[in-house]
Amino acid sequence: MEGKGIASLVEYRSLTSLVKAARPGRGLFTLAIVAGLAYWFGIRGPTDTAPVSGDSAGERARPAAGAAPETPEAEKLQPVPVMVLTSEAEDTARTLIVRGRTEANRKVAVSAETTGLVVSQPLRRGATVERGRVLCELAPGARLAQLLEAEAVLARAQVNFDAAAQLSERGFTAETTRIARSAELEAAQATVERVKWDISRLHITAPFSGILESDTAELGARLAPGETCADLIDLSTVKVTGFVGEQNIDLIRLHRDAVARMINGREEVGKITFISRVADEDTRTYMIQVTLENADRRLRDGMTSELLIDLPPVRAHRIPKSALTLDDGGRLGLRLAEGRTSRFHPVEVIRDEPRGAWVTGLPSTATVIVVGQEFVGDGREIRPFPVTWDDLG
Repeated sequence: MEGKGIASLVEYRSLTSLVKAARPGRGLFTLAIVAGLAYWFGIRGPTDTAPVSGDSAGERARPAAGAAPETPEAEKLQPVPVMVLTSEAEDTARTLIVRGRTEANRKVAVSAETTGLVVSQPLRRGATVERGRVLCELAPGARLAQLLEAEAVLARAQVNFDAAAQLSERGFTAETTRIARSAELEAAQATVERVKWDISRLHITAPFSGILESDTAELGARLAPGETCADLIDLSTVKVTGFVGEQNIDLIRLHRDAVARMINGREEVGKITFISRVADEDTRTYMIQVTLENADRRLRDGMTSELLIDLPPVRAHRIPKSALTLDDGGRLGLRLAEGRTSRFHPVEVIRDEPRGAWVTGLPSTATVIVVGQEFVGDGREIRPFPVTWDDLG
């Protein structure tokens, strides 16, 4: 018994000196070696290598009366040496990352509203056009003659109505005649307006300033109502659309700032301008949109991007990433030293940094097993050796 006590003391002092000798940059490597040696000595226990006489050997081989013989199962129950780090929870900001894509502020297919042959030279795709610019001009055909005819009919209807009105006032004609002439006058006026409207639609113009995404209709092409003259997009502002899960949607607020990080590394700050109230039926996620200014037109429609949205701070622990492990059910978590036993706690990683990961799900003060966590299970007796962040490197 005295020999085992001396050996344990020497072992503890050796482990402590090795932990203190750890330096930044190689701390984890040193700690891993220390843990392996500690585990080896902790399992085997001190051994006596001195030769013994036959009688002494026989006495040692025979267990004492009433004592249970040593077995491999007994050896496995020896405390496992582990390195532990005591952590205090801190208020930490968290960022929600949402995958998304850019969309043009406006996108429209400019279509014809009347029938006619295109008599204008086409504009090529990529051209920048201002609002009101003529994109396609159609031949008037017989519309000017139709306008003259309609105006003549209108003049005759006006004369007939005036005459009927005077006769009706003097009692020389029935009131119904005056009403009929009034109806004819209104019909003639409507015909003139319809022809004028048709003529005004011979010039198909840009409804807003933007960029042509297609050539305008070719010279000589015949357009009918609804057929496309050109595709026009507005990139003065760009919307980034993403989808947020049910667990986080209530943490997002309208008009808050959000950072959009494009696949090419460019970052832009915008405002949250839309939060859907209806979930997608397949994914059960909610659509959000962030609007970005794009005066230089460098952002394009359909770019892959990430939205970085700041959420309210939470209490969290910073722990070494290497301490994270999985339980038998595949849950991500940490093993804590509770007294002299090990216990698994599931955690959620809220932020990842070069110096560690921030996690929630632990008590306010937690003693985390940072080396040796893979060798212990729930309820396993451990021999904890405290370390600091400086020891870990």
